[in-house]
Amino acid sequence: MKKLITLLLLTIVAGCSNEDSNSNPESLLPAITQTGANTFGCLIDGKLFIPRDGTGTWSGNDPGLSYLGGYPEGAYNEIDIRDYKSEKTTRMLIHLHNLYQIGVADYIINESNGMSNVDGLNHTYLHCKVFNKSTNSYQYYRSFENSGTIKITRYDFTNGIVSGTFSCRVKNSSNPEDIIEITNGRFDINGYTLPNIVFP
Repeated sequence: MKKLITLLLLTIVAGCSNEDSNSNPESLLPAITQTGANTFGCLIDGKLFIPRDGTGTWSGNDPGLSYLGGYPEGAYNEIDIRDYKSEKTTRMLIHLHNLYQIGVADYIINESNGMSNVDGLNHTYLHCKVFNKSTNSYQYYRSFENSGTIKITRYDFTNGIVSGTFSCRVKNSSNPEDIIEITNGRFDINGYTLPNIVFP
């Protein structure tokens, strides 16, 4: 009987721990740093979104977090974030325009056309693919004019480090009345060491 009561208490304590961590997703976000720690996290409508690697396709593993630069030098930089592990996966792309020229500053998030690289628009924007429970399908959400801010807190071109925080609102591409909130965003990336980092 004593063993049964101990086992029940352990089960209750373990259950509370899991509920507490799930009920406070903000506590699971990485710390806000500026050291090139290769971290990313945000809340999408209050739900945790962090990068998680995939099992691989043609040429190796699918990275949960990528950082790319565009030509000509510094025209744009993109942070591509994917969660390959969740049952309902999520993807986000952050397009920073003229980071090389501007550096540390507040960047207004403007309209996204849903494209990336040279096919995207010539300003800072964000878009994501999120599973929508009400439609039971993946939906594409895009930033719009003055829909948020990315605050670059460190930009070190020589050492490949870019750090910042962000928040914004994004509209459903097929239903503009459907707007979701992205909050508590933070990233701290070292472009030189990032390809060696595992996001479990």
